[in-house]
Amino acid sequence: MARYPSSLHGRRRGRPLRRTYIISGLLIIAVVVAFIYRPSGKNKDATGPEKEPNSPVVFIPPSPPVPEPNLSDITPEPTTDPNPEATALITEAMALVNAKPAKIIEARGVLNDILLMPMTERQRAFVKSRLSELADKWLFSETIFPQDSLCSSYRVKRGDLLETIGKQFKVPWEILSKINEVRPKVLGAGETIKVINGPFHAKVYLSTFTMDLYLQNNTFVKSFRVGLGQSGRETPTGLWRVKRDGKLVEPPWPDPVTRKVLHRGDEGYALGSRWIGLEGIKGAAKDRTGFGIHGTEEPETIGTNSSRGCIRLHDSDVIFVYNLLVPIHSLVEVIE
Repeated sequence: MARYPSSLHGRRRGRPLRRTYIISGLLIIAVVVAFIYRPSGKNKDATGPEKEPNSPVVFIPPSPPVPEPNLSDITPEPTTDPNPEATALITEAMALVNAKPAKIIEARGVLNDILLMPMTERQRAFVKSRLSELADKWLFSETIFPQDSLCSSYRVKRGDLLETIGKQFKVPWEILSKINEVRPKVLGAGETIKVINGPFHAKVYLSTFTMDLYLQNNTFVKSFRVGLGQSGRETPTGLWRVKRDGKLVEPPWPDPVTRKVLHRGDEGYALGSRWIGLEGIKGAAKDRTGFGIHGTEEPETIGTNSSRGCIRLHDSDVIFVYNLLVPIHSLVEVIE
Protein backbone atom coordinates (compact mmCIF):
# COMPACT_ATOMS: atom_id res chain seq x y z
CA MET A 1 0.00 0.00 0.00
CA ALA A 2 1.35 3.34 -0.91
CA ARG A 3 1.54 5.93 1.87
CA TYR A 4 2.78 9.50 2.27
CA PRO A 5 6.28 9.67 3.71
CA SER A 6 6.22 10.39 7.37
CA SER A 7 9.65 9.22 8.35
CA LEU A 8 12.55 11.38 9.57
CA HIS A 9 14.11 11.06 6.10
CA GLY A 10 11.00 12.61 4.55
CA ARG A 11 11.00 15.53 7.00
CA ARG A 12 14.68 16.22 6.31
CA ARG A 13 14.03 16.25 2.58
CA GLY A 14 11.19 18.75 3.00
CA ARG A 15 13.26 21.31 4.90
CA PRO A 16 15.57 22.25 1.96
CA LEU A 17 12.49 22.71 -0.23
CA ARG A 18 10.89 25.09 2.27
CA ARG A 19 14.12 27.08 2.53
CA THR A 20 14.25 27.31 -1.27
CA TYR A 21 10.66 28.61 -1.41
CA ILE A 22 11.36 31.23 1.29
CA ILE A 23 14.54 32.48 -0.38
CA SER A 24 12.81 32.64 -3.78
CA GLY A 25 9.93 34.61 -2.28
CA LEU A 26 12.28 37.13 -0.64
CA LEU A 27 14.13 37.63 -3.92
CA ILE A 28 10.85 38.28 -5.77
CA ILE A 29 9.80 40.85 -3.13
CA ALA A 30 13.20 42.58 -3.38
CA VAL A 31 12.91 42.83 -7.18
CA VAL A 32 9.39 44.32 -6.94
CA VAL A 33 10.46 46.88 -4.33
CA ALA A 34 13.50 47.88 -6.40
CA PHE A 35 11.28 48.34 -9.48
CA ILE A 36 8.75 50.50 -7.67
CA TYR A 37 11.28 52.77 -5.95
CA ARG A 38 13.84 52.99 -8.75
CA PRO A 39 15.18 56.55 -9.44
CA SER A 40 13.50 58.30 -12.35
CA GLY A 41 14.61 61.29 -14.42
CA LYS A 42 11.06 62.65 -14.14
CA ASN A 43 11.66 63.50 -10.49
CA LYS A 44 14.50 65.91 -11.09
CA ASP A 45 13.90 69.54 -10.25
CA ALA A 46 15.70 72.54 -11.70
CA THR A 47 17.98 73.14 -8.74
CA GLY A 48 18.71 69.83 -7.08
CA PRO A 49 19.45 66.12 -7.42
CA GLU A 50 16.95 63.43 -8.25
CA LYS A 51 14.13 62.94 -5.78
CA GLU A 52 13.06 59.48 -4.64
CA PRO A 53 9.28 59.22 -4.23
CA ASN A 54 7.98 57.82 -0.96
CA SER A 55 11.42 58.08 0.67
CA PRO A 56 11.53 58.89 4.39
CA VAL A 57 10.85 62.53 5.20
CA VAL A 58 13.92 64.26 6.60
CA PHE A 59 13.62 67.80 7.98
CA ILE A 60 16.10 70.20 6.38
CA PRO A 61 16.15 73.80 7.65
CA PRO A 62 14.88 76.09 4.85
CA SER A 63 17.47 78.17 3.03
CA PRO A 64 16.74 81.75 1.96
CA PRO A 65 14.52 81.79 -1.15
CA VAL A 66 16.37 82.48 -4.39
CA PRO A 67 14.34 83.90 -7.26
CA GLU A 68 14.36 82.05 -10.55
CA PRO A 69 16.73 84.03 -12.82
CA ASN A 70 14.23 84.62 -15.58
CA LEU A 71 12.54 87.81 -16.70
CA SER A 72 10.35 88.38 -19.73
CA ASP A 73 11.74 88.01 -23.24
CA ILE A 74 14.31 90.58 -24.34
CA THR A 75 12.77 93.43 -26.33
CA PRO A 76 12.74 92.58 -30.07
CA GLU A 77 14.87 94.68 -32.40
CA PRO A 78 13.06 97.81 -33.65
CA THR A 79 11.69 97.90 -37.18
CA THR A 80 12.06 100.74 -39.66
CA ASP A 81 8.41 100.61 -40.72
CA PRO A 82 5.38 100.52 -38.38
CA ASN A 83 4.16 97.00 -37.65
CA PRO A 84 0.56 96.88 -38.97
CA GLU A 85 -0.36 94.09 -36.53
CA ALA A 86 0.90 96.18 -33.62
CA THR A 87 -1.03 99.18 -34.95
CA ALA A 88 -4.25 97.16 -35.06
CA LEU A 89 -3.72 95.89 -31.50
CA ILE A 90 -2.97 99.41 -30.25
CA THR A 91 -6.26 100.55 -31.75
CA GLU A 92 -8.03 97.63 -30.02
CA ALA A 93 -6.43 98.49 -26.69
CA MET A 94 -7.41 102.15 -26.94
CA ALA A 95 -11.00 101.13 -27.67
CA LEU A 96 -10.97 99.12 -24.42
CA VAL A 97 -9.59 102.11 -22.51
CA ASN A 98 -12.25 104.43 -23.94
CA ALA A 99 -15.14 102.01 -23.42
CA LYS A 100 -17.92 102.91 -20.97
CA PRO A 101 -17.01 101.63 -18.46
CA ALA A 102 -13.31 101.45 -19.29
CA LYS A 103 -11.85 97.94 -19.52
CA ILE A 104 -8.53 98.73 -17.89
CA ILE A 105 -7.27 95.21 -17.16
CA GLU A 106 -8.15 93.91 -20.62
CA ALA A 107 -6.38 96.88 -22.22
CA ARG A 108 -3.33 96.26 -20.04
CA GLY A 109 -3.16 92.67 -21.27
CA VAL A 110 -3.34 93.67 -24.94
CA LEU A 111 -0.70 96.38 -24.59
CA ASN A 112 1.67 94.08 -22.71
CA ASP A 113 1.38 91.49 -25.46
CA ILE A 114 2.30 94.15 -28.02
CA LEU A 115 5.61 94.80 -26.24
CA LEU A 116 6.78 91.32 -27.27
CA MET A 117 6.34 92.19 -30.96
CA PRO A 118 8.83 93.87 -33.32
CA MET A 119 7.79 97.48 -34.00
CA THR A 120 9.19 100.97 -34.42
CA GLU A 121 10.64 102.86 -31.48
CA ARG A 122 7.78 105.33 -31.79
CA GLN A 123 5.19 102.56 -31.50
CA ARG A 124 7.00 101.07 -28.51
CA ALA A 125 7.24 104.43 -26.77
CA PHE A 126 3.50 104.97 -27.29
CA VAL A 127 2.63 101.53 -25.85
CA LYS A 128 4.84 102.07 -22.78
CA SER A 129 3.36 105.51 -22.22
CA ARG A 130 -0.18 104.13 -22.28
CA LEU A 131 0.76 101.28 -19.94
CA SER A 132 2.31 103.76 -17.52
CA GLU A 133 -0.91 105.80 -17.55
CA LEU A 134 -2.95 102.66 -16.90
CA ALA A 135 -0.68 101.75 -13.96
CA ASP A 136 -1.81 104.93 -12.22
CA LYS A 137 -5.35 103.54 -12.33
CA TRP A 138 -4.96 99.82 -11.52
CA LEU A 139 -1.72 99.85 -9.49
CA PHE A 140 -0.99 103.19 -7.82
CA SER A 141 -4.48 103.83 -6.50
CA GLU A 142 -6.81 102.27 -3.95
CA THR A 143 -9.00 100.85 -6.72
CA ILE A 144 -9.09 97.06 -7.08
CA PHE A 145 -10.44 95.76 -10.37
CA PRO A 146 -12.31 92.45 -10.03
CA GLN A 147 -10.53 90.83 -13.01
CA ASP A 148 -7.05 91.79 -11.81
CA SER A 149 -4.80 88.92 -10.67
CA LEU A 150 -1.97 91.30 -9.76
CA CYS A 151 -3.78 93.22 -7.02
CA SER A 152 -6.23 92.05 -4.37
CA SER A 153 -7.67 92.94 -0.99
CA TYR A 154 -6.36 91.84 2.39
CA ARG A 155 -8.24 91.80 5.68
CA VAL A 156 -5.94 92.96 8.46
CA LYS A 157 -5.53 90.57 11.39
CA ARG A 158 -4.69 91.52 14.95
CA GLY A 159 -0.96 92.18 15.23
CA ASP A 160 -0.43 92.73 11.49
CA LEU A 161 2.07 95.37 10.39
CA LEU A 162 2.50 96.79 6.89
CA GLU A 163 6.04 95.42 6.90
CA THR A 164 4.93 91.83 7.56
CA ILE A 165 2.09 92.10 5.05
CA GLY A 166 4.55 93.44 2.47
CA LYS A 167 6.91 90.50 3.04
CA GLN A 168 4.00 88.10 2.56
CA PHE A 169 3.21 89.61 -0.85
CA LYS A 170 6.88 90.30 -1.82
CA VAL A 171 6.54 94.09 -1.98
CA PRO A 172 7.97 96.85 0.24
CA TRP A 173 5.72 98.25 2.95
CA GLU A 174 6.28 101.75 1.51
CA ILE A 175 4.16 101.08 -1.59
CA LEU A 176 1.34 99.61 0.52
CA SER A 177 1.44 102.69 2.72
CA LYS A 178 1.26 104.99 -0.30
CA ILE A 179 -1.60 103.34 -2.21
CA ASN A 180 -3.71 102.84 0.93
CA GLU A 181 -2.82 106.24 2.41
CA VAL A 182 -2.08 104.70 5.81
CA ARG A 183 0.86 105.15 8.18
CA PRO A 184 2.97 102.03 8.79
CA LYS A 185 1.91 101.49 12.40
CA VAL A 186 -1.73 102.53 12.09
CA LEU A 187 -3.60 99.40 11.05
CA GLY A 188 -6.81 98.23 12.68
CA ALA A 189 -7.81 94.57 12.91
CA GLY A 190 -10.64 93.89 10.46
CA GLU A 191 -9.63 96.75 8.17
CA THR A 192 -9.37 95.91 4.46
CA ILE A 193 -6.43 97.19 2.45
CA LYS A 194 -5.23 96.80 -1.12
CA VAL A 195 -2.19 94.58 -1.66
CA ILE A 196 0.02 93.97 -4.69
CA ASN A 197 1.11 90.48 -5.68
CA GLY A 198 4.82 91.05 -6.21
CA PRO A 199 7.65 91.10 -6.73
CA PHE A 200 8.68 93.97 -9.01
CA HIS A 201 11.69 93.64 -11.32
CA ALA A 202 13.75 96.03 -13.45
CA LYS A 203 15.46 95.95 -16.84
CA VAL A 204 18.26 98.35 -17.69
CA TYR A 205 19.15 99.01 -21.34
CA LEU A 206 22.71 100.31 -21.74
CA SER A 207 22.20 101.50 -25.32
CA THR A 208 19.28 103.80 -24.44
CA PHE A 209 20.08 104.75 -20.82
CA THR A 210 16.67 103.54 -19.70
CA MET A 211 15.30 101.41 -16.88
CA ASP A 212 11.93 99.65 -17.25
CA LEU A 213 10.02 98.45 -14.20
CA TYR A 214 7.83 95.35 -14.37
CA LEU A 215 5.45 93.73 -11.91
CA GLN A 216 6.17 90.01 -11.78
CA ASN A 217 7.83 88.93 -15.04
CA ASN A 218 6.15 90.84 -17.83
CA THR A 219 3.65 93.50 -16.74
CA PHE A 220 5.19 96.82 -17.68
CA VAL A 221 4.81 99.64 -15.14
CA LYS A 222 7.08 102.60 -15.88
CA SER A 223 10.31 103.77 -17.59
CA PHE A 224 13.10 105.98 -16.24
CA ARG A 225 16.23 107.62 -17.62
CA VAL A 226 19.43 106.44 -15.93
CA GLY A 227 23.13 107.24 -15.73
CA LEU A 228 25.59 104.37 -16.22
CA GLY A 229 29.24 103.42 -15.82
CA GLN A 230 31.93 105.51 -17.49
CA SER A 231 34.55 104.13 -19.88
CA GLY A 232 36.71 101.58 -18.08
CA ARG A 233 34.11 101.21 -15.33
CA GLU A 234 31.19 100.01 -17.41
CA THR A 235 28.02 98.76 -15.73
CA PRO A 236 28.26 94.94 -16.02
CA THR A 237 25.58 93.22 -18.06
CA GLY A 238 23.74 90.16 -16.76
CA LEU A 239 21.33 89.40 -13.99
CA TRP A 240 21.44 90.93 -10.51
CA ARG A 241 19.22 90.67 -7.47
CA VAL A 242 18.58 93.14 -4.68
CA LYS A 243 20.78 92.18 -1.74
CA ARG A 244 19.39 91.18 1.60
CA ASP A 245 19.63 94.31 3.79
CA GLY A 246 20.75 96.16 0.65
CA LYS A 247 18.23 99.01 0.81
CA LEU A 248 19.46 102.10 2.66
CA VAL A 249 18.29 105.69 3.13
CA GLU A 250 21.01 108.34 2.74
CA PRO A 251 23.80 105.95 3.79
CA PRO A 252 27.33 107.15 4.55
CA TRP A 253 29.55 106.77 1.49
CA PRO A 254 33.31 106.07 1.56
CA ASP A 255 34.84 107.95 -1.37
CA PRO A 256 37.07 105.34 -3.10
CA VAL A 257 39.55 108.06 -4.15
CA THR A 258 39.99 110.11 -0.97
CA ARG A 259 38.99 107.28 1.41
CA LYS A 260 36.97 109.87 3.30
CA VAL A 261 33.52 108.86 4.56
CA LEU A 262 30.95 111.34 3.25
CA HIS A 263 27.38 111.94 4.38
CA ARG A 264 24.38 113.39 2.57
CA GLY A 265 24.99 117.11 2.19
CA ASP A 266 28.79 116.80 2.10
CA GLU A 267 30.52 118.03 -1.03
CA GLY A 268 31.26 115.07 -3.29
CA TYR A 269 28.59 112.79 -1.80
CA ALA A 270 27.49 110.60 -4.72
CA LEU A 271 24.51 108.48 -3.62
CA GLY A 272 21.56 110.82 -3.37
CA SER A 273 18.68 109.89 -1.08
CA ARG A 274 18.56 106.12 -1.61
CA TRP A 275 20.85 103.13 -2.16
CA ILE A 276 19.70 99.73 -3.48
CA GLY A 277 22.60 97.27 -3.26
CA LEU A 278 22.87 94.54 -5.91
CA GLU A 279 24.66 91.18 -6.17
CA GLY A 280 25.36 89.48 -9.49
CA ILE A 281 23.91 86.04 -10.14
CA LYS A 282 24.21 85.45 -13.91
CA GLY A 283 26.21 86.53 -16.96
CA ALA A 284 29.02 89.08 -16.65
CA ALA A 285 27.44 90.22 -13.38
CA LYS A 286 27.87 86.82 -11.70
CA ASP A 287 29.55 87.06 -8.28
CA ARG A 288 30.10 90.83 -8.68
CA THR A 289 29.40 93.02 -5.65
CA GLY A 290 29.70 96.70 -4.76
CA PHE A 291 27.23 97.80 -7.44
CA GLY A 292 23.84 99.34 -6.84
CA ILE A 293 21.04 101.63 -7.91
CA HIS A 294 21.17 105.06 -6.29
CA GLY A 295 20.18 108.70 -6.57
CA THR A 296 22.55 111.49 -7.51
CA GLU A 297 23.53 115.02 -6.52
CA GLU A 298 24.36 115.62 -10.21
CA PRO A 299 21.11 115.30 -12.18
CA GLU A 300 22.87 116.46 -15.35
CA THR A 301 24.71 113.10 -15.45
CA ILE A 302 21.50 111.15 -16.07
CA GLY A 303 21.58 109.82 -19.64
CA THR A 304 25.39 109.72 -19.70
CA ASN A 305 28.25 107.33 -18.88
CA SER A 306 29.46 109.03 -15.73
CA SER A 307 29.22 106.65 -12.75
CA ARG A 308 31.77 104.16 -11.39
CA GLY A 309 29.58 101.33 -12.68
CA CYS A 310 26.40 101.87 -10.67
CA ILE A 311 22.99 102.78 -12.04
CA ARG A 312 22.02 106.39 -11.29
CA LEU A 313 18.50 107.81 -11.14
CA HIS A 314 17.06 111.24 -10.49
CA ASP A 315 16.43 111.50 -6.77
CA SER A 316 12.62 111.48 -7.10
CA ASP A 317 12.88 108.44 -9.38
CA VAL A 318 15.16 106.47 -7.06
CA ILE A 319 12.68 106.95 -4.21
CA PHE A 320 9.94 105.60 -6.48
CA VAL A 321 12.05 102.55 -7.43
CA TYR A 322 13.16 102.03 -3.81
CA ASN A 323 9.50 101.75 -2.80
CA LEU A 324 8.92 98.93 -5.31
CA LEU A 325 11.99 96.65 -5.31
CA VAL A 326 12.28 94.13 -2.49
CA PRO A 327 15.43 92.33 -1.27
CA ILE A 328 16.13 88.77 -2.50
CA HIS A 329 13.04 88.54 -4.72
CA SER A 330 13.49 91.56 -7.05
CA LEU A 331 15.76 91.05 -10.05
CA VAL A 332 17.58 93.65 -12.15
CA GLU A 333 18.64 92.62 -15.65
CA VAL A 334 21.23 94.76 -17.46
CA ILE A 335 21.12 94.43 -21.24
CA GLU A 336 23.29 96.01 -23.95
